[in-house]
Amino acid sequence: MKKGTIYMIPTTLGGESVNNIIPQDVQKEIIKLRHFVVENLKSARQFLRKIDREFPIDDCEFSILNKRNEELDFYHYVLPAMKGHDLGVMSDAGCPGVADPGAAIVNIAHDKGIRVHPFVGPSSILLALMGSGFSGQQFTFHGYLPKERKARIAVLKKLEADTRKTRITHLFMDTPFRNMNVLDDLLNVLSDPTMVSIASNITLPSQDIRTMSVKNWREKAYDLSKKPAIFSIGTVVQ
Repeated sequence: MKKGTIYMIPTTLGGESVNNIIPQDVQKEIIKLRHFVVENLKSARQFLRKIDREFPIDDCEFSILNKRNEELDFYHYVLPAMKGHDLGVMSDAGCPGVADPGAAIVNIAHDKGIRVHPFVGPSSILLALMGSGFSGQQFTFHGYLPKERKARIAVLKKLEADTRKTRITHLFMDTPFRNMNVLDDLLNVLSDPTMVSIASNITLPSQDIRTMSVKNWREKAYDLSKKPAIFSIGTVVQ
């Protein structure tokens, strides 16, 4: 039996508009799918209806993918593709498989000989890097920083020292309700000349990307609470 294809579906990162974020050809392929593995059922359904108001939600099969899943769940989720059906993987992180658990599905797909096709779409990590003015030749995304403040400060100091030495750009994030704690640590711990970029609400009408020295950030910091954000420490390209 011919196996289906697993499509990695990018989303709008919360934006209402679809047409200026997701390519038209990608939208046409997405609305053909009836089997999905998603991080959040509500947001996945909303996204599909943004693409097509008449999308047949009730005719679709949705499986929920999150950190609580076990390996046996992943094998069950790819069964539609094993039976010849195309399957879409969708994440609230924007690009499934990048800073989200979607990679587990892809690993099983490769193991089972199922074709994987990533669709073109927005990545908050790359968009933040593109808008930072920092070097894109070498960069590292660290995901979430430690919750405990002492450990978080130690990581920030390490990233600052590495950027000075290597000029590598370091990107990281945290949950919106901890953004201000991270910002406070950045401004209280890092040296005045260290360059920091913050990209918030990426792809939304309220998108804001600013790159300044720590010294200037202390004077121009703004409220980041409730705003999804990517933080970067780097060196401005000359």
